[in-house]
Amino acid sequence: MADPTLNILLITLDQFRGDALSCAGHPVVQTPHLDRLAAEGVRLARHYSQSAPCSPGRASLYTGLYQMNHRVVANGTPLDRRFDNIAQAGRRAGHAPALFGYTDQSIDPRDALGADDERLSNYDGVLPGFDDVFGLRPGRPTQWITWLEAQGYSLPSDPMEAIATESSRHEDLSLSAFLTDRFIDWLDTRGRPWFAHLSQFRPHEPFAAAGRFATAYDPADMPAPIAASEQKHRLHAGFLRHPLLAAPTDTDAMRRLQAQYFGMVSEADYQLGRVWDALERSGQWDNTLIIVTSDHGEQLGDHGLIQKCGFFESSYHILGIVRDPRPGKARGETVEAFTESVDIFPTLCEAMGVPIPAQCDGLPLTPFLDGETKPKWWRDAAHWEFDWRFSLIPGGPHDWPRDRRLERQNLAVRRSENAAFVHLGDGSTLAFDLAADPTWRTPLADPAIRLREAEALLTWRAQHLDRTMTGMLVEDGGIGRWPPMQGTWKAEGV
Repeated sequence: MADPTLNILLITLDQFRGDALSCAGHPVVQTPHLDRLAAEGVRLARHYSQSAPCSPGRASLYTGLYQMNHRVVANGTPLDRRFDNIAQAGRRAGHAPALFGYTDQSIDPRDALGADDERLSNYDGVLPGFDDVFGLRPGRPTQWITWLEAQGYSLPSDPMEAIATESSRHEDLSLSAFLTDRFIDWLDTRGRPWFAHLSQFRPHEPFAAAGRFATAYDPADMPAPIAASEQKHRLHAGFLRHPLLAAPTDTDAMRRLQAQYFGMVSEADYQLGRVWDALERSGQWDNTLIIVTSDHGEQLGDHGLIQKCGFFESSYHILGIVRDPRPGKARGETVEAFTESVDIFPTLCEAMGVPIPAQCDGLPLTPFLDGETKPKWWRDAAHWEFDWRFSLIPGGPHDWPRDRRLERQNLAVRRSENAAFVHLGDGSTLAFDLAADPTWRTPLADPAIRLREAEALLTWRAQHLDRTMTGMLVEDGGIGRWPPMQGTWKAEGV
């Protein structure tokens, strides 16, 4: 049941791996404030993003749609204006959703104010429905840079290079600290119930943690990444040659990179601790629903790769913690069922008391928040997609619509309990035996299991076709919900 006094706080930590939590048993990284949130709520142990990189992953998070339906396939691909989203749902619930940070969504070009509209030249756009209370775009963090320069710091002109210098300054001067300050200032002025999205850039690369967090972890203590398999799919082999995706081959360099990533994770956690303190100080901790998640994961050397790409689990297994403060809600529970980014939108709809839009592919997490066991209707696998048409475009003119070369450059993954099945747009497939080897390096040999997983992936696609208008019939001068003539038609088994 919805609570009209409930605040909503959605937090995204960009590029946060699902295993980078001390409460998840990580051997090195420490995340005491996220651990506390998990102890007072629900940790989603098998939580997955539906696509990568940032814009596609966030499109699924914000709309509750799989990539095959929202069609945001790359950073900069427009988000169709016809789709509903979490901010618009928040407005229907009576909120004025506030954004701190960024949403990485591109404007629908049909809404542009002419060819010179600046929004057509970047993907810094704000998701429709949000009030841009304090926009801080990673590609153009102008306010942060100006603030630092006013205090006497000289920064490189390139924003990413400026962020890469965070290790040389105190952590209280970091990009994350700056945005956290702005959010806390806003929080102190709130009266009526609110809805806020705090979108932090870290632990996204560049791999340079702020202040003391740059030396928080000894590179010698880093766990070894998953080694690349000797037999590689051509897509994997291509990414290993990519200058931005190939992990350092020098062991010491890789360990230093890991240490900086985990330092960024701990700094992100530290900033969240400041948010928790501010909520408690203002008396709002016990009426604020908090969701902390990410848009995608980080390879961190696994399979010889860094950043996010391809089909491997490290790019899609993400952080997921939900704390519902209301009486009777689950406390300290770990959900081992497969959950997905697309589940966040319907979960928020139920918490706010607004109907879940027909477009949603996700499922509300409400049963888990209520402390129930996995419902019978819950999914038995996680799914994600990846499209690389803009990174490995074949040369030559395209005879549209007959030429489908770009549509071959995508893949879909079904990750079940004991297997992972990958179907690529060119018709090729991969399958991994996760029961024998959870590192995704052992091919699935049993043809019967392989066929079962392939059929299940096909069924998943069939069951998640766009249904926005498919539940209606136009008849007798009106629009009704199917079936309009109850009892007059019946098929065997229906």
